[in-house]
Amino acid sequence: MTGLKQIYTDQIRPQLKNELKLDNIFRVPVLKKIVINVGVGEAVTNKNAITAVIEQLTKITGQKPIVTKAKKAEAGFKIRKGFPIGVKVTLRNQKMYDFLEKLVKIVIPRVKDFRGIKLSSVDSAGNLNLGFTEQLIFPELDFDSIDKIRGLQVTLVVDSEKRDWAIEFYKKLGFKFAE
Repeated sequence: MTGLKQIYTDQIRPQLKNELKLDNIFRVPVLKKIVINVGVGEAVTNKNAITAVIEQLTKITGQKPIVTKAKKAEAGFKIRKGFPIGVKVTLRNQKMYDFLEKLVKIVIPRVKDFRGIKLSSVDSAGNLNLGFTEQLIFPELDFDSIDKIRGLQVTLVVDSEKRDWAIEFYKKLGFKFAE
């Protein structure tokens, strides 16, 4: 264990237990997984789009993503059932903490005009949903190798009993919320 996982285990978890007045350490919110999702609707007309996004997400996360397919046909968008329309990666354990540390310390500060994460980004279960308009905020990607600027969604899934506990957990990890 190194980095953010060690800090969580040694410092953040005991602090949260005391601040939230919990009787058991296992009631403290804990990060379960991080899911990174990129919708590639243009894959219907451009077959190379999916491979480009797979390559980019592999560089960003260090893990090979899976291709998501359409569950049903949609004539308005010229999509048939089974067409590849997106790419996603689920990170767990050490890769999850490495990505989280990069997200907090490098990526979010690179967002243009960042004034904090809205509290509405945390749902009732305590999960945090972040949307980025461009993938270029990740330092692994080279500007010249990008064929098209695409947005991506990052979801942090937390095991928490209350939404407020999850918000305190995110603040301890280093996320800045807009007041």
